[in-house]
Amino acid sequence: MTVQTDTAPPDDSSPDTPRPAPGPEAAEAPAGDSGAPAAAPAPRRRRVRRILLRTAVSLTALVVLAAASLAGYAYWTVQRSLPQLSGSTSVPGLRGEARIVRDASGIPQIYADNAHDLFMAEGYAQAQDRFWQMDTQRHVTAGRLAEMFGPSQVQTDKVARTFGWYRVAEQEVAMLSPQTQAYLRAFSDGVNAYLARNGGAKLSVEYPVLGFVAGDYRPEPWTPADSVSWLKTMAWNLNTGMIDQFQQAMLAAKLPAGTADALFPGYDYARWSPIVPDRAPGSAPTPAPAPAPVTAASAPAAPPVGGQPPAGAPAVPVAASAALADSAGVRNVLAAVLGPQGIGIGSNSWVVSGSRTTTGKPLLENDPHLTPSLPGIWYQVGLHCTRTGPNCPYDVTGFTFAGMPGVVIGHNDAISWGFTDLGAADSDLFVEKVKGADYEHQGEQKPLTVRRERIKVAGAPAVDLTVRSTLHGPLISDVLKSADEVGDDGKEPDVPPRGPQEDYAVSMQWTALDPAPTMDALFALDRARNWDEFRAAAAVFASPVQNMIYADTAGNIGYQTPGRIPVRKAGDSRHPVPGWTGAYDWTGYLPFDQLPTSFNPPEGYIVTANNAVVGPAYPHLIGSSWGTGYRSQRIARLIEQGGKLDVAAMERITQDSWNGNAATLVPRLLQAGVGAQTEPARELLRGWDFSQGADSAPAAYFNAVWRELLQIAFTDRLEKAGVKGYAHPDGGGRWFDVVRGLLDQPDSIWWTSATDPSLHGRDAMLGRAMERAATELRGRLGEDPAKWRWGALHTLTLENPTLGAGGPAPLQWLLNADPVGVGGGTDSVLANGWDPKKGFEVIWVPSMRMVVDLADFESSRWINLTGASGHAGADTYTDQIGPWAKGGSLPWPYTAAAVEATARDRLRLTP
Repeated sequence: MTVQTDTAPPDDSSPDTPRPAPGPEAAEAPAGDSGAPAAAPAPRRRRVRRILLRTAVSLTALVVLAAASLAGYAYWTVQRSLPQLSGSTSVPGLRGEARIVRDASGIPQIYADNAHDLFMAEGYAQAQDRFWQMDTQRHVTAGRLAEMFGPSQVQTDKVARTFGWYRVAEQEVAMLSPQTQAYLRAFSDGVNAYLARNGGAKLSVEYPVLGFVAGDYRPEPWTPADSVSWLKTMAWNLNTGMIDQFQQAMLAAKLPAGTADALFPGYDYARWSPIVPDRAPGSAPTPAPAPAPVTAASAPAAPPVGGQPPAGAPAVPVAASAALADSAGVRNVLAAVLGPQGIGIGSNSWVVSGSRTTTGKPLLENDPHLTPSLPGIWYQVGLHCTRTGPNCPYDVTGFTFAGMPGVVIGHNDAISWGFTDLGAADSDLFVEKVKGADYEHQGEQKPLTVRRERIKVAGAPAVDLTVRSTLHGPLISDVLKSADEVGDDGKEPDVPPRGPQEDYAVSMQWTALDPAPTMDALFALDRARNWDEFRAAAAVFASPVQNMIYADTAGNIGYQTPGRIPVRKAGDSRHPVPGWTGAYDWTGYLPFDQLPTSFNPPEGYIVTANNAVVGPAYPHLIGSSWGTGYRSQRIARLIEQGGKLDVAAMERITQDSWNGNAATLVPRLLQAGVGAQTEPARELLRGWDFSQGADSAPAAYFNAVWRELLQIAFTDRLEKAGVKGYAHPDGGGRWFDVVRGLLDQPDSIWWTSATDPSLHGRDAMLGRAMERAATELRGRLGEDPAKWRWGALHTLTLENPTLGAGGPAPLQWLLNADPVGVGGGTDSVLANGWDPKKGFEVIWVPSMRMVVDLADFESSRWINLTGASGHAGADTYTDQIGPWAKGGSLPWPYTAAAVEATARDRLRLTP
């Protein structure tokens, strides 16, 4: 988000700037022969010089003094925002004493005698470290960013209000168990206790700057819904199925019939194993088939019978393309504040049994990949009841989200668990027939559900929003239209009747918009003691649908799919479907006992890396937007070849940068013809082991070639066909396989340039890509290919996503980190992803890494992307970036003795 101010220094060169009137000396000066004033007498010149010198010295002194004062004020403001980390402070509302012990990295380990005080102290600690982040995040989910940042965020607020994330969160709070509600209130009380004593610059350096935009903005008290609502934005970022639906619809509408099929090759079960092989529990009917192609003409049909679609099921008409395009724009609006979505984002987790470890006990790894930011999305914490029992059952440590109590990923004294994105079929885009205030469903006209929202805007009038919904969900195609384009009933004076071409709208049905008590599941995970209790917690987890891996100190390992998976009358969630027929409606959710699970598999390990969860024989539709198996298969191979593994060996796997795409493509590149100037660059690829370290010259060249190839083979053609940016190649595993499939079709249309028809054929296009890449890198990295470095191109620049992106330059310098070159790449195990359309810069990262040793928790390791603190003046603001970038990690103390041995700061909280 961008924050702009309207203030600027006056321009002295302006014609309206007053200028001094001529003095008496000027009036009386005699003119020479040329008409120019005669020179002043020497004494007068010396006197003028002395005056000017004194003036200059005085002005310089004033400038220096002003600069020093400004620097001093800035330093004072930054220091003032740093919280008290040692000593003692009273916190009203505590029932007893609590302690916050921080190590040199600022990571808090919290101790209390009862659960209320434990979570209240966690809220206090998080407010100390991350309140600005917490405050902006809750405004994102509530659709209230414009209250903080002004008109630039109205569109973002419209999208969040249309989905109703915060409304759903409020409903979910009411559904939670009394115990969970009490924990959320305690956490909120801890946050608010800190807010009661700290405001403005004492809260964070960003707030004084925000005052220039939002005037007298003051943070509101924290509420339980503020904590719960962040789960909705996480679900949005992980909703990869919607991406496929938009892309397939728009590509099919713009490209010749059948052409788009080559761009969606599907999951190759012959090459890649699923997470859970075909040994599914229970039985179920045959999965419903996919809807007809989206470009076919529509025709009414009878409702389906027996869960199967009728013959010739209606498809989405081409006339609905405009509504689909309007809907796709929603992604771009949210990407500006939440980061880009993408199937290529990736996440890794794996667990190995004791039969494969040096200790005879399991090891568990997790590194979820998300959009980078500063501070990072994760918050490291330990929560320890001084004496565990029914009233205080928590002795847990790991990662949570800023603003959320408990631990999301980590371990307690009995089990450990991790998450990766599953790619679930948990949403559908329905194309609706809308006329005025009604929409069509199964031959009947039904009234649209309408609600009105008012968006407050800092420095500008409020904006009204009308949100319309069908039984499937909100009409997201309305969001980016102006108010006079979206009428709730077609009869309002300022709303013209909708024309025939405007009869289509797009609604979104999504499990995240169906309230559920997912927060109950997170607290249940934190206190689970065994596999059965772990699965009981997973059964409550609704959204976002994830892969969950498990290990325990008894030696067991496991996997569980949690979450709500819709049961559909028809369809596979890969295409937008007609909403008016009822043929693709949801009928409920798949029972938990029918979801994929695995316990102590014979392989002795489980790998999840966005690969398919189940094999083709599984009887239910779980997902349709699997990632590829490049990462999962590579991890499995490294496990199998690694002998007996220890923590260090697990960490080495996380840094594996092998490029499976290069293994396929390089042999073809070495056969294609290139000019003499390109040959030295191509020679880099000969004998390359396909690893992508930051210092690798071959990796720099290959990735530049890959970027050029995607541009001339695909992006140029898609843009010429009128396909907008949301369908351009992201360069990830799916595109690895697109090109792999085309390599044996040397005369495919995709090997003919859309902008230069003389460039035709596979080898010619490969050669052109190599030549263009070599030219680019010579200009950027120098003439000697041997000196090229992947890390010189592949850089990560961590920015504060609010004022660090759009605030004043000095504030950006303060809030943002310097660029750092990294290795890895999209769909490598070390998945530092990049977008070929935008450049080589890193846009997706392992947002944290952890390896848990179930034989000895003190041997476990963890690392965050940035640091524990959200305060730019703290020494723990960016201290973990360096180790993270180099593949390092930090000790992870767990027991009280280990925590005390690493303690730097100790803060005692008293009632």
